[in-house]
Amino acid sequence: MAFLSEDLLSTLHARAAQHDASNEFPHNDYEDLKNAGYYAAFVPQEFGGAGLSLKEIAAEQTRLAKAAPATALGINMHQIIVGLGRWLISHGVEAGEVILREAAAGKLFAFGISEPGNDLVLFGSLTQAEPTEDGGYKLTGTKVFTSLAPAWDWLMSFGALKTDAGTKDVFGLISRDDGGFEIKSDWDVMGMRATQSNTTVLREALIRPENVLGVVDPGPSKEPVVYGIFSNFEILLGSTYAGIGERAIEVATEHSKQRKSVLHQDVYANDPDIRWRIAEAALTMYPVGPALRELADQVDAGGCLEDPSEYPRFSAAKNLAAEASLRAVEECVRACGGSSYYSKHELSRLYRDVLAGLFQPSDQESLHSSWASLVMGPVQK
Repeated sequence: MAFLSEDLLSTLHARAAQHDASNEFPHNDYEDLKNAGYYAAFVPQEFGGAGLSLKEIAAEQTRLAKAAPATALGINMHQIIVGLGRWLISHGVEAGEVILREAAAGKLFAFGISEPGNDLVLFGSLTQAEPTEDGGYKLTGTKVFTSLAPAWDWLMSFGALKTDAGTKDVFGLISRDDGGFEIKSDWDVMGMRATQSNTTVLREALIRPENVLGVVDPGPSKEPVVYGIFSNFEILLGSTYAGIGERAIEVATEHSKQRKSVLHQDVYANDPDIRWRIAEAALTMYPVGPALRELADQVDAGGCLEDPSEYPRFSAAKNLAAEASLRAVEECVRACGGSSYYSKHELSRLYRDVLAGLFQPSDQESLHSSWASLVMGPVQK
């Protein structure tokens, strides 16, 4: 059973073009999602939420992305952190309860991981973490692509703690009320404009002791905080981009039924070449859903923590979704012809929005490196 109503999705879809054109944050979309209970949809029932599984919230993200991709990508970051909270609680990390209780209360979580020039992404930070006397930490550094910048209540972030024994990565939650950050007005980009993923500069931003989510060695690991972020991020991100590819097929199908060929005196929906292109888009998208659902079921069942292929498979599923959706949109643009090149055409916006999936982790370089190591072993020196 679907969580988001068709009426709500229609409302969000009707606004999407204007939010994109104005390069503005869709406050009204988030108010509607909050009122619909979507902030708490992924929160387990015992913590005040609707109790959707990872597979179920991924399906809702796909539906939402078909209606309003940028809104879907923004709230996706919130759902990733809720997924992290679920994973932490299931693995004995009590701080995860803060995430679940606050999300159930209608608070919005943002994702502050990426840093300029840092291709380690989740597996090592350039941000400095300094301990406080009471067991908390203060973070100083710069985070980029921080979606929901105008509206978040909590920012999940991390930084590097230098110790005599080496470096540790400190993960935790920063409350907007505690300050210690500056949000730049620098989100002037090609697509996903309504995410307003502005650069956030942390200046001794406080992680209170009770909001520390993990202090771990840098690098890939199955530590609860790292696994919880990585697994939910890749599955939910892939599910969101899948919605763009699926929506492009719907748009192209409807367009082809209305557009008429002067040469053949028939609608393009009956043209075998156009039919081939739209079918090619659908075939390209066909394996995406099953791959994402399989991994979501796996995480819902407790994950495969001893399987060295698990992280590469998460990355592969996200990459499959992003690349397939891009190809599907491209085929649909070809099928619809020059009219889709106009900014007012929905396919024009879908094309710009889908490109963001190429840059978000894991990118193809990281993906192929991990799979080469999985298949061939480490590089011999």
